[in-house]
Amino acid sequence: MSGQLPIDRRSTYGETEPWRDPLQPPGDVIEPEPTRPTSRPRGAWRRALRRDWQLYSLAVLPLLFFLVFRYAPMIGNVIAFRKFEPGGNLFGEEWVGLRYVRMFLNDPKFWDVFTNTLILGGLILLFCFPLPIVLALLFNEVGSRRMKRFLQSVSYLPHFLSIVVVAGIVMQFLSLDGPVNQILRMAGGEPVAFMQRPDWFRTIYVSSEIWQTIGWGTILYLAALTTIDEQLYEAARIDGAGRWRQIWHVTLPGIRPTAVTLLILNIGTFMAVGFEKVLLLYNPLTYPTGDVISTYLYRTGVESSSMSYAAAIGLFEALIGLILILSANLISKRTVGTSLW
Repeated sequence: MSGQLPIDRRSTYGETEPWRDPLQPPGDVIEPEPTRPTSRPRGAWRRALRRDWQLYSLAVLPLLFFLVFRYAPMIGNVIAFRKFEPGGNLFGEEWVGLRYVRMFLNDPKFWDVFTNTLILGGLILLFCFPLPIVLALLFNEVGSRRMKRFLQSVSYLPHFLSIVVVAGIVMQFLSLDGPVNQILRMAGGEPVAFMQRPDWFRTIYVSSEIWQTIGWGTILYLAALTTIDEQLYEAARIDGAGRWRQIWHVTLPGIRPTAVTLLILNIGTFMAVGFEKVLLLYNPLTYPTGDVISTYLYRTGVESSSMSYAAAIGLFEALIGLILILSANLISKRTVGTSLW
């Protein structure tokens, strides 16, 4: 009977008796180890701070940056509900309530720039989000390590160029005497004033954004690709899966958490279309398609000195961004199971 498992004996009241080791004498009962409390004692954080104060000190400057340039300016949103005059009280002279909110809701010019912002933001999300994933997958298929590093370096370079430099390059290439129009002349066509035509502005802006950001956007995906277990690819090959099947069933699921996180962040900045590049590329002729909320705020608040009106529009834009990122996070959490919080 030594090879049999111990029988689960029950007492008169139906409760299971403690299991006794047959090798130990009667009376010795193996009791489960007591669980340790999960909550830290009060002095644990102080001891951790005293022990690792060098590491915690690295977070001081970033925290100060966010406090000074992100959270402190939020106090100024109060002028969206108060009448502000340059040179007067910092928080406005008198309370006007929702006056400026009603103004921009009834302003047809605001809805024009709002539509332009939605279209440009949608185009950037449509092209600039999936293309880094595709490029990262292509880099992952390059066999030569030297060639892979060369291609990565070439794709990263535009990210380190200033927006002013990028805008200058775009304007020089697309000017009437630029390389693009010279090629058109050589082909027998007529030169096109690309920078003065509203129907070309969105194409120019999105193309320059892709060229500048697609390489840098592959870094996180390449890092995520290194965490995928090689045994999964080996098992897929044994099952007869080709390269496309391996990418679809192994690679893409492996980088899905990273892709979903970046998608949520991109949706959160959906309304914040790049102010600097739009300001440098557009002109009064391209206002019908190039004027966005950020540039409209600049002209209204800085050039026209309507600070309260601009603050109301900026607060409205921020609320839309907050709703978008909360909605995207909730949908991702319920459908995919990955979220920011």
